[in-house]
Amino acid sequence: MARIKGALATRKRRKKTLKLAKGYWGAKSKHFKMAKQAVMKSTQYAYVGRKQKKRDFRKLWITRISAACKMNGTNYSTFMNKLKKAGINLNRKMLSEIAISDAVGFKTLVDKVVK
Repeated sequence: MARIKGALATRKRRKKTLKLAKGYWGAKSKHFKMAKQAVMKSTQYAYVGRKQKKRDFRKLWITRISAACKMNGTNYSTFMNKLKKAGINLNRKMLSEIAISDAVGFKTLVDKVVK
């Protein structure tokens, strides 16, 4: 029975890793061993970054809504509580967009909910 050689699979795997490491500085883009470590670390950072991005945007939206609420004489927590009780289902992203682009519309929303 013939011996099975793994050169093709090995080359394919190494080329894939080196392609992902393209643009890295120095030996990290040329040597497989260093490239493999750099790519593994960068994928970990990318995974964490995708989670942090969601957190950061939510924080930004809350800050914008809070600032708009203060301009209209209420605070964020009261506004969100009354909004839920009134049955108005707007997410924070849309509320923040309304607060930025349509200040009059946001004011009517606050007046409708808080008063």
